[in-house]
Amino acid sequence: MSSAGSDGAYDVEFRAVTKRFGSLTAVNAVSLKVRKGEFLSLLGPSGCGKTTSLRMIAGFEQPDEGEIVIGGRDAVGVPPYRRDVNTVFQQYALFPHMSVLDNVAYGLKQRGAGRSERYAKARSALELVRMTGREKNRPSMLSGGQQQRVALARALVMSPRVLLLDEPLGALDLKLRKEMQIELKRIQEQVGITFIYVTHDQGEALSMSDRVAVMSNGVIEQLDEPRAIYDRPLTPFVADFIGDMNFLSGEVVEAADGGFAVSAGPGVVVRGRGVAARGTQVRVGIRPERIVAVAGAAAGTANSATAEVVAKMYLGDQIQIVAKLPGIADIVVREQRAVADPALDAVHPGDQIALSWDDAAPLLLGEAAPANTAGKQEET
Repeated sequence: MSSAGSDGAYDVEFRAVTKRFGSLTAVNAVSLKVRKGEFLSLLGPSGCGKTTSLRMIAGFEQPDEGEIVIGGRDAVGVPPYRRDVNTVFQQYALFPHMSVLDNVAYGLKQRGAGRSERYAKARSALELVRMTGREKNRPSMLSGGQQQRVALARALVMSPRVLLLDEPLGALDLKLRKEMQIELKRIQEQVGITFIYVTHDQGEALSMSDRVAVMSNGVIEQLDEPRAIYDRPLTPFVADFIGDMNFLSGEVVEAADGGFAVSAGPGVVVRGRGVAARGTQVRVGIRPERIVAVAGAAAGTANSATAEVVAKMYLGDQIQIVAKLPGIADIVVREQRAVADPALDAVHPGDQIALSWDDAAPLLLGEAAPANTAGKQEET
């Protein structure tokens, strides 16, 4: 491989990478820099280009345009077995006729490592994933979560520069998935290897990642830390895809001193922070947890509204209410039960409640038209 001129701060780089399958552009001129030792998630719906991007890093697919750099060297055209990466898939692909220890040591055996060396490294990898004591078991004797740990140990034992994970927890039940999220983050921090994780599950991406690249239609809509992705979405798609969001549209009736006011419908004025031009039609978003609900009618001031209860749900430590702003939209409110208005326990569908929020809650999401105007971003 010839040198690609990396500065050494990044383990993987995409430079205007495009991949097509016939008339479909799966990845469209994406530029991305993955920092050494970080946990980066590629997040998006099915068909967004995240798995194709991962497969190009692994060498299973080749780009039609652009450069892929791994460890500072051009990787385009380099076969998978010559790349310093390893992949963990949703399907564990363990050899059923081999013991756990032999499964983990298999790659080292293929590389020519001696028996004592490969078994010592395999035992260390199993200890890392907390599978000590299962060395003699066959995969059929293990639970799904245990098999995933063995698959992870088999990948880590090769000491790759980059570990690629393609929705590895998708086959596990919810409780086990959450446990494995904690384990994956612990392991990544312990070994210091760069993890690139593909998922459609926003909870997984936000909870484990140092940064998240949100993808849609073959481009990266936003690349940032999880908190910024959630609190400051840059496009309507990111705002809608990450978490829950209430959307309101209307005309900007005030715009001054870094703030705005939007007339979102009869009796509803949304004040927020941001720059907007008076007279334009804009879209704003408010997270359910940023809205406060109390029984009764609203006072009729800005950032408040009277709504009609449509449904009420208890979510353990939270209460969630769906309420209708007549002629405008249904609004979802989610509050911690410990601090919510106790009178909400007595409200039923058809009752009135008052909604309110502070001026830091509304997010200005551009023009009111629903068109997705996402652009590509490159980390610098």
